[in-house]
Amino acid sequence: MMKLTAQVEDISRSTLLITADTVVVYQGTIREKPTTAEEARRFIRDYSGGSGKVVGSAVVTNLVTGSRKGGWESAEVYFLEIPDEVIDGLIEEGITFNVAGGLMLEHPLILPLVDTVVGTADCVMGLSKTLTEKLMKEALVEAMV
Repeated sequence: MMKLTAQVEDISRSTLLITADTVVVYQGTIREKPTTAEEARRFIRDYSGGSGKVVGSAVVTNLVTGSRKGGWESAEVYFLEIPDEVIDGLIEEGITFNVAGGLMLEHPLILPLVDTVVGTADCVMGLSKTLTEKLMKEALVEAMV
């Protein structure tokens, strides 16, 4: 009984550090945040009428035990044609420079132009809830062993 109580107390005192990152893969090339207007325009034009694969990774570290669990998840996003005026608006707004691959799925200019998402929207948006919960449970369960 003493060991079980100690394990429960260890878990309740656990502090988890969650880190994550996302990239877009287009035709085998990894794309992070665009750094220039020209690069952003090229990224978005490439997706127009096509697709991009979003790969999100997460690492959960239990700062009490040192246990570290990591994984990744991906989703494919298919777009309708993206008009030049939408591309211009996104670049002018500047949001395209803050996101991997240059596009934010939930942006009001982009969302109507998304044809299909194969995978989860939260993966595309930067942090998979399912993956993160799985890694958190693994980091906490390992603390009980």
